[in-house]
Amino acid sequence: MISQTTIQQILGRLDIVDVVGNFVKLKKRGTNYLGLCPFHNEKTPSFTVSPSKEIYKCFGCGRSGNTISFIMEHEKYSYVEALKWLANKYGIEIEETFQTDEQRQQQQSADSLYIINNFAQQFFSKILWETEEGQDIGLSYLKERGFREEVIRKFQLGYSPEQRDAFTKEAIAKQYSPELLIKTGLVANRTDQLVDNYRGRIIFPAHNHSGKVLGFGARILKTNDKAPKYINTPENEIYVKSRILYGSYFARQSIDKADECLLVEGYTDVISLHQAGIENVVASGGTSLTPDQLRLIKKYTNNLTIIYDGDAAGVKAALRGLDLALEEGLNVKLVLIPGNEDPDSYVNKVGAGAFIQFIQKNKKDFILFQLEVALKDAGNDSTRKADVVNRMAETIAKINKAEDFTKQQDYIKQCSEILKIDENGLHALVNKFIRDRIVTQERRLPFEEARQQEENVRQAEAGNYDDATFNLLFKDELQEREIARILLELGNRSRDESKLIAEYIFEEMVDESLIDNPDIVRLIHSFKEVLQNGSSPDKNYFIYHPDARLSTLAVSLLNFPYEESEHWRREFSQSTGYQQQLFEQTYEDFIKTVARNNENELMSFLKMDEDRTNEEVDSAINYLKLRKIKRMLLENQVDMEKQHTPEEYEMLHRTHEHLKLMEMSLIGKMGTVIIR
Repeated sequence: MISQTTIQQILGRLDIVDVVGNFVKLKKRGTNYLGLCPFHNEKTPSFTVSPSKEIYKCFGCGRSGNTISFIMEHEKYSYVEALKWLANKYGIEIEETFQTDEQRQQQQSADSLYIINNFAQQFFSKILWETEEGQDIGLSYLKERGFREEVIRKFQLGYSPEQRDAFTKEAIAKQYSPELLIKTGLVANRTDQLVDNYRGRIIFPAHNHSGKVLGFGARILKTNDKAPKYINTPENEIYVKSRILYGSYFARQSIDKADECLLVEGYTDVISLHQAGIENVVASGGTSLTPDQLRLIKKYTNNLTIIYDGDAAGVKAALRGLDLALEEGLNVKLVLIPGNEDPDSYVNKVGAGAFIQFIQKNKKDFILFQLEVALKDAGNDSTRKADVVNRMAETIAKINKAEDFTKQQDYIKQCSEILKIDENGLHALVNKFIRDRIVTQERRLPFEEARQQEENVRQAEAGNYDDATFNLLFKDELQEREIARILLELGNRSRDESKLIAEYIFEEMVDESLIDNPDIVRLIHSFKEVLQNGSSPDKNYFIYHPDARLSTLAVSLLNFPYEESEHWRREFSQSTGYQQQLFEQTYEDFIKTVARNNENELMSFLKMDEDRTNEEVDSAINYLKLRKIKRMLLENQVDMEKQHTPEEYEMLHRTHEHLKLMEMSLIGKMGTVIIR
C-alpha cells in the first residue's frame, strides 16, 4: 500500500554500501567492497558489494540481491516492511495509496493492538525491575530458574502484580480503549468491572519477525489447581497462534547461519538455550506444528531438529505434524532428552558444550523413529502391524520433491528391512499412495491445463532425441541470458543517431516464441512497455523491480565474479596493442602522449578500452539467431523423416534450403562458428 512516489524517493536515496554496512563490516577492494558473509559461517571473506551496480553477491554460499532484498533476506522482512525500514533510516515520510474503509479499520485496529502491547510490555518490565513485589517475587523466581539479568532484559520478560487492576488503571489513565484492552487479553470484564487478566504471573512477550510484540504468555507462580499454568493472548488481528514461533525474532539470523532450526516446546527452553549460547532455537508453545509454522521455519532453513522431553507425552508431541513437515520439504530429525529432564533443565545441568554434543550424537531420523514407536505399540498384533506398513508407506509417499527421490528410495529400503517385508511390495504401496495423490490433484486442475500437460508429455515421448540434439534444441540459456544482460547494461545507450541499442535489439532479435526462458521474455516485455511510454529504463529499474522474479533475474545477470585490477592493466594489458586513434594524432600530441610521465593518458588508448559496444551487440544477436536456426533445421529434418505427401515434402525441402541459406549468411558475418 506504499505509494510509487514514496518508493521512488526511497530508491533515489539508497546506498547499498551504507545499508549493508549496518550489518557487515566492509573493506574496499578495488571498485567493490568485501566482507564476511552474514548468511553463512566463513573465515575468508567472499561477500562482495558493488556500489556501481547496487548489488551484492556471496561467492561462498551464492546469495545475491539488491539493497532491498538484502534487508528482506537478512531481517526476514516482507517487501513492504523492508521499504518501511529504509524509509525510516533515510527519514522519508511514507505516503500510502487509497484504502477501503474496511482495510483502513483493520489496519488501524492492528496498529492500536501493537501500541497497547508495547505499552503493556514496558509496564510489566518496569514492575519486574523497579517494584518491591516484582523484585521479591518475579525477579527472584527467574533468577532461581538460573536466568541472568541480560537474558531477562533481552527477551523483555516482566511481572504482573497481584493487585486486581494495576495494569487496567494505568492503561485507562493513558486513554487506551477498553474494547481494545479486552481484545488483547490483558484485561478481562468481570461483572461489569475491568480487571487485570494476568495477575501474579511472569510475562513472556511474543514478538513478530520485526520485533513488535504480538501478544503474551503468562505463567502462574502460586500453586492453584483451578487456574491454568499458562494463559496466552486470545486470537485477534495480530495474534494468530498457528503462525507464531516463540523466539523466532531473536533466532532468525542464527538459524540462517547454522542452516538448522532447533524446535522446543516451552518459553523457558528457548531462553535457557539462548543463555547457553545456542541461539538457533524456537518454541512451538506446546501445540502441534501447523503448516504456517513450518513455512516460517522454511524461510530460514530446510533443516529442522525437534528437541522434546523423553516421556510418552513428549514423544507424541514430537510426532505430531511429521507429515506436514515432509510435505514442506523439511529434513526432520528428533532428539529426546533423557530421564525426566527437559531442554531447559538439561542444558543447565550439563552445560552448553555437552548439550550440543548430545544433540549431535542423538539425532534420530524422524521416519525411522516413527516406525520404531509404531512397531512398539503394535506388539505382536498382525492387524496393527499391517496398519503400520500402510501408514509408513503413506508417510514415505509424502516425500514428493523431485530432488528427494534418492532419500525416498533409501527410506523404502530401510523400512522394508525393519518391517521384514518385501522391498518391492513396499515400493508398490508407496507408488500407490503417490498415484492416488496425483489423481486427486489432477481432478482439481482446470480441464485445459490438464490437457496441456498431457500434450507436453506426448511431445516429449515422440521426440526421442539423443542428448546432443536435445541440448542443441532446448539449451539456449547462455545465449538468451547474454541478450538480456546486454539489454540491462547497454539498452539505454545510443546505437547511432536514430535509435537506442534496445530498439536495435528488438528490431533484429529472433521471435519471442523461440525464447525458452519465460523470465527473459517477461524482461523483454517490461523493457518494451517502458520504451513505449517514452522512458528508457536503466539496470536499476530492473534491479529494484517490484516483480521479484525480474529483480532476481537482473541481479543474476549483473553478477561480478571477476574484477580487473590496476596492476593487471598496467603490467599485462599492453600486449593487446593500441587503438589506431593514438597514431592519428599530430606529431606533437603523439610525442606528448607517449612521454614517460604521461602513462595514464597512454593507457587510455589501449585496444582493450576501445568501444566495441556495437560489435558486442551484433555478436550476441547473431549467435542467438544461429542457435535458433540450427534448432529449426533439426526440427525440420526430424519432420522430413516422417511420411508426407510430395507437396508437403517439397515445402519441407524448401524450408530446409531457406534455413541453410540463413545459416550460411550468419556464419559469413560472424566467421567460423562451431555450435555445441
